[in-house]
Amino acid sequence: MQSTWARWLLGCLCCVAVIGWDVVHRMPAPPSAQACWPVTTPLGNKPLVLQAKGHIPMPPDTPAAHASSLLPMPADGPQSVLAFWFAGTKESAPDIGIAASGFDRATQQWQAARFVVERQALGQVLGFGVRRIGNPVAWLDADHKVHLFVVATGPGGWAASRIVHLRQSNAGAGMAQLAFEPVRVLPLSWWWNVSYLVRTAPLTLQDGGMVLPVHFELGLKYPVALRFDRQGEFLGMVRMSQRTHVLQPTLVMQSESHWLALMRDQRPEGRVTVAQTQDGGQHWQDTPDLALVNPDASVAALGLAPGRMLLAHNSSAHTRTLLDLSQSANGQDWTLAQPLAHGSAAQEFSYPALAWADDSLWVSYTDQRQRIAWQRFGINP
Repeated sequence: MQSTWARWLLGCLCCVAVIGWDVVHRMPAPPSAQACWPVTTPLGNKPLVLQAKGHIPMPPDTPAAHASSLLPMPADGPQSVLAFWFAGTKESAPDIGIAASGFDRATQQWQAARFVVERQALGQVLGFGVRRIGNPVAWLDADHKVHLFVVATGPGGWAASRIVHLRQSNAGAGMAQLAFEPVRVLPLSWWWNVSYLVRTAPLTLQDGGMVLPVHFELGLKYPVALRFDRQGEFLGMVRMSQRTHVLQPTLVMQSESHWLALMRDQRPEGRVTVAQTQDGGQHWQDTPDLALVNPDASVAALGLAPGRMLLAHNSSAHTRTLLDLSQSANGQDWTLAQPLAHGSAAQEFSYPALAWADDSLWVSYTDQRQRIAWQRFGINP
């Protein structure tokens, strides 16, 4: 009986992997697109200068935090950036929710954090049990509504997840009233839409839409690019790499139509892996790995200005004790721009996020799985 169940489970896992492969190859690729530079004037090698750092406030009585994302806000609004992360007793605990805070322009302080998405309420609206949630990624649409993309699991672990799309239900409300309503589970596979996960920020497009990098994780591990229009309607998807050991892609633009996907590598002696598109996301090709080591850890990239790309990454071969910010002009050769966090063997600094707002580079990352740290950098004129 045990052997029969084992064969049945293995067959199901193989089926899911084949379905995930099949769907992403059958769906037509979305049209080519032009991406937007956060800074339009070349910056060259002007150095980054640390302006401020600290920890984002946590919701009361919340000892664990992980996987933050940053959302730049309009220049005429009250917040510079919004931060989202998952928090609770510990990762995968029943009380895990999506927490949020905003950096107030008037006070130059982070506002009190609060939960904006809760597992039980999300499951009730979706109509199925949600065991855990995590990895929130935020985007601002053309109407200045915040969208959240969240990993949600039912039976099984993270590899059996689905991506839930939520949209702000009260546009214009302040941080204390920020609320979301589910739009749907993204329709990414024929088998209950399982085993797609989101982690890193979308790439903003000139037409007001965006490209959201995600990955397939059950058995095979490979990256996929999802295309959305300016209101957040899903338009299509395309696979970004033929490798089967890479996940959590982050997108960085070299030009408006030439983009790189830099990825976490699960091989024992991993490197930051790379795929590229030269036609605005219609077709992708694998390229050689970077020289940068990757200890099976998430990375975050940002094309800041023409000739200036940034990458936050763990720079130790087998641990997450070192977190650095590197820069590149060509996407291949990277040099250290700033050390972000260097700790001892027992410490972890991981899952970075990058954003540009108020003429500053904002960085957030997990600190010991307990808090979300942040740093803000200006650029010398």
